[in-house]
Amino acid sequence: MSERGSYAKGVAKREEILRTALEVFSREGYRGTSLREVARASGLSLPGLMHYFDSKEDLLAAILKKRDERDEDTYRRHDAPLAALAAVMRHNAEVPGLVQLYATLSAAASDPEHPAHEYFVERYASFRTQFAEDIRGRQADGTVPASLDADKLAASMIALADGIQVQWMLDPSIDMADHIDFLWSTLTGQAGA
Repeated sequence: MSERGSYAKGVAKREEILRTALEVFSREGYRGTSLREVARASGLSLPGLMHYFDSKEDLLAAILKKRDERDEDTYRRHDAPLAALAAVMRHNAEVPGLVQLYATLSAAASDPEHPAHEYFVERYASFRTQFAEDIRGRQADGTVPASLDADKLAASMIALADGIQVQWMLDPSIDMADHIDFLWSTLTGQAGA
């Protein structure tokens, strides 16, 4: 019984650390946040913090997974994944530190040996599948031209989202969501509608 209770406490503490780290990174940014600061905000020493994670990269990937869990609420509130993409972009403009973390870690994770590599491979595959299914559904109901390749369009929307985030980090006057909406409406023949 005590072993099970200990495990439950460890899981709860890990979740608390991730919630705290998400807040700290959102507020302070990727460059402005140290693991010591996350540990301090979690009521732990740095070694205590790292007891819950295999490495710094593992912790950073876990933070992004926690962010994805929170973004799931946004996706559920919209009628389709592509409709939610612009809403997520609007939210991302409020959490620049997490956008910086995502961009930095996604580039580093292109190395197959990186601890976050599988997370990003699975994340991209999942979003491509969701978006392509959404596009095919819209093609079936006639709201998206059937001539568009759903898989390529899904990958292109994700590429736009990632690329516009990088541009926004360099120039915060860019409206990320507006660019998502613009491309979608242009590709689907609904521009100016």
